[in-house]
Amino acid sequence: MTTTLRRSSTLVVAALLAAACAGPRPTPARAPDPAPSAASVASDPAPRAAVPVSASSDLLFVGDTFWGRFVEQEARRSGLGARYPFSGLRGFERDHYDAWIGNLECPVVAGLHLPAAEQDRLLSFNCDPGFLDEAARWFTAFSLGNNHTGNQGRDGLAETRHHLDEHGIQHFGDPDPRRLDHVCNVVTVPVRVTVDDGSTTSGGLPLALCGFDGVFRIPSEAAVDELATYAELLPTVAMPHNGLEYTSTPDSIKVSFDRSLIDHGADLVVGGHPHWIQPAEVWHGRLIAYSLGNFIFDQRFDAEVTRSAALQVSLSTDDEDLARWLALGALCRARQGDCLRQVRQAGLPKPRLDYRYSIVGTTSADGVTRPADAAQTRAIEQRLDWPTVAERLDRP
Repeated sequence: MTTTLRRSSTLVVAALLAAACAGPRPTPARAPDPAPSAASVASDPAPRAAVPVSASSDLLFVGDTFWGRFVEQEARRSGLGARYPFSGLRGFERDHYDAWIGNLECPVVAGLHLPAAEQDRLLSFNCDPGFLDEAARWFTAFSLGNNHTGNQGRDGLAETRHHLDEHGIQHFGDPDPRRLDHVCNVVTVPVRVTVDDGSTTSGGLPLALCGFDGVFRIPSEAAVDELATYAELLPTVAMPHNGLEYTSTPDSIKVSFDRSLIDHGADLVVGGHPHWIQPAEVWHGRLIAYSLGNFIFDQRFDAEVTRSAALQVSLSTDDEDLARWLALGALCRARQGDCLRQVRQAGLPKPRLDYRYSIVGTTSADGVTRPADAAQTRAIEQRLDWPTVAERLDRP
């Protein structure tokens, strides 16, 4: 509050008369200007805070990712160690994307060194946490909603989440679809922010990501309702892990379940588990990619299992509440995604996002995942039926 100081007019007149009678005086040296008073500082207008007016982000969703079994064996023999599975990824130019999101198809437990042949025989996996420093250079978040992250039990799953947290990799989903506390989580994705003075800065927007393992049982209606709870408040991406392996088209159970996720509010569905690319479709105006195939995996027995489709999702928004959503993004990141209550308490309308999609082809035919060439990418898009899907997505 600014305080106004006043003086008596009588005192002012007396002071002027006294000065006139005293005659001329030597002029003293000029004293430094006094420091501004608290009152004068309070009266100065404060600098206007910049207001965010728009934000955008480029996300790359990739297929099944795994550095156990024969990948780890190859890494030890290569001389590159933990860098080996990721050594071809520089061809994707990581700086072109704000976030990478994939399906991590293994628990991450320390001190558990299972021979590759034993993992293969038992189909019980583990991924060495020593690879996480390299993984964190690429991946922003992993789904744990698949049939292998529970291979080392609930304690192994808890340790996996702990290691991911230590390395700053966000996560969501559970290998047991009956457990609802981790089906969905709030993932903060980096965004580029334009403010009203034309400058740009960085920030983070909260998205809900939900992982569903449907390999051995169809996830319950309660699990799907959990997605609906998040989708009422936040843009929501579902990553179901289900369907028949090594098939070029999704089975009817997979189609029915994945469509139900859109019906319950998902903005996008990105599927996995078949290890082959399967066609995409547009359902009620929203994209379903039924299977992206293997991204980093040790299967090499045919061309189908060594190629995959990476889905680039470009988000943009000029939501009027953008500044508050950016604040929630920072809060959710600090709370490791456990912030649904705070999002609800904010009372904001669900933010408006614009989605644009494109396909990036990948191949691991020579043992290391790298960008597919032009001919491989055309074949990947053909399997996805991408020209038809893209045309439908472009319609109003």
